[in-house]
Amino acid sequence: MAELAAYATSPLAFIFRYIRLRPVSHGAILAAVLAAVVCSVCTQYGVKFLVDTLSSGASAAAWTAFLVLGALIAADNLLWRIAAWIANYAFVGVTGDLRRDLFSHLMGHSPSYFSERLPGMLTSRVTATSNAMFTAENMFMWNVLPPCVATVAAIALVLTISVPMAATLMAIAGIMVFAMFRLAAAGRPLHHDFAWKAAAVDGEMIDVVSNMSLVRAFGGFLREHRRFDATINREMTARQRSLFYLEKLRIFHALVTIVLTLGLVAWAIMLWQRGDATTGDVVLACTLALSVLNATRDLAVALVDITQHVARLSEAVATLLVPHELRDDPHAEPLVRRGASVKFEHVDFTYPDGQRIFQDFSLSILPGERVGLVGHSGGGKSTLFALLQRFYDVQNGQVLLDGQNIARVTQESLRAAIGIVPQDISMFHRSVMENIRYGRPEASDDEIMQAAFAARCDFIEQLPQGMRTIVGERGVRLSGGQRQRIAIARAFLKDAPLVLLDEATSALDTESEEAIREALTHLMNRRTVIAIAHRLSTVRNFDRIVVLQTGRVVQDGPPDVLMRREGIYRQLVQREMDRLAQQAA
Repeated sequence: MAELAAYATSPLAFIFRYIRLRPVSHGAILAAVLAAVVCSVCTQYGVKFLVDTLSSGASAAAWTAFLVLGALIAADNLLWRIAAWIANYAFVGVTGDLRRDLFSHLMGHSPSYFSERLPGMLTSRVTATSNAMFTAENMFMWNVLPPCVATVAAIALVLTISVPMAATLMAIAGIMVFAMFRLAAAGRPLHHDFAWKAAAVDGEMIDVVSNMSLVRAFGGFLREHRRFDATINREMTARQRSLFYLEKLRIFHALVTIVLTLGLVAWAIMLWQRGDATTGDVVLACTLALSVLNATRDLAVALVDITQHVARLSEAVATLLVPHELRDDPHAEPLVRRGASVKFEHVDFTYPDGQRIFQDFSLSILPGERVGLVGHSGGGKSTLFALLQRFYDVQNGQVLLDGQNIARVTQESLRAAIGIVPQDISMFHRSVMENIRYGRPEASDDEIMQAAFAARCDFIEQLPQGMRTIVGERGVRLSGGQRQRIAIARAFLKDAPLVLLDEATSALDTESEEAIREALTHLMNRRTVIAIAHRLSTVRNFDRIVVLQTGRVVQDGPPDVLMRREGIYRQLVQREMDRLAQQAA
């Protein structure tokens, strides 16, 4: 979906992209609507034909005129229903195509994109774009196109009464439509401002609801009410400005249309007085005048409404269709697994906000080696994990996995070779089984049970529905330790050659930690393991300890060797031992 980014500044081209995906159904709808509008306008000519026939006293011809009028009325109504029936499939199908594409594009963004934006605002924009597209298509087909075609057809019928009258009507209608479009375009900044503030309301609301426990803990109800009230007030002010501008547009249209309609009828009456028009012509002029009045009024309302919806769509598209920062190389090939060796070669990395982490950083890890990363916060441990998973690209140097530059292999194959147990456990609002199965979707139920057993997830038996229990949003119905063990089970199931452990036992009590350590020992067997550890007992039996400080390796070696040397690692271990002694006392 990388090509979607090309539409970020072209909302109309974005709309036509999805119309072109269903050309037959949209063509059928257009043909039916055009035919229905023509029949609707011609119905008024049928009334004129019937009036003139009755005035002439030809009783036989009157029934012919009646049949013509009846056929036009029937065709008018049935064609609308045919168009609407097809539209129910086509327009809804477009919203499905659009949401699928936007969701796919959204998933391709880097972590920095999501860290800078409210999740609720992003999801609301996907929905808003879909709704705006559906409304825009409906309004154009039912409210914009028909009055335009009806006005043209009405002018064509006025030609049968008076050529000068038709020419005058055409000139005035053209000027008015041009003026309406220009005025509607001039109000676009107001509509965009409203669209932005409306999206902000959704984002604020979801942000507060998703953090309701924090709001309760700190007594923030009143503060959040005030904050939300301010957001609502800004949105209401922007909406009022947008609506009042549209209302001015409608008033201008109403005044012009009144003068135009009365002038057309008066002109027809003067032609009748001079004998240049029949009674039916006067009736036709009256009905056409009313048609033009209603058509252009509907057009004015539709134009201003569709302008708002297109503004909301363009604002959402501009936000969602930002080009992906991380893309597969055009010549990227799947990663070839050869034992999971890891190497950072002269890496320079600075975050998008300008925070520099690594400069000329190098580190090598052999296949099957277990390496613990320790050090004070801000040293670069989490960044090293992020770069290894290619959540960001390095500015200089390269990161190699099994001797292959990870920037030159497909992201899917790279992530498939890495199993991770994170500190902040991510869980879906799904069952326990589904959350474990996410590690390997094709796994059988038996394999999932084995992974859960290996991760010591014995608590599952006490859950209300066992493996079928829904864990709640982000696993809120489980304890921290339970969530972590499910994450470990997920890593067992994935069976990747490289395992990343980010404080894998931080949320467990001492007894649970011992049980999990046995499971992790089995998980780490014949695999390359890199573990971030603040609880140093987690890595006491590892092959190597790498101490990071301000993006540099300051110590590197076996744990027992580092313990015999003065340095940061020995200080951290001593501090942990003192803390445990105080707790025991």
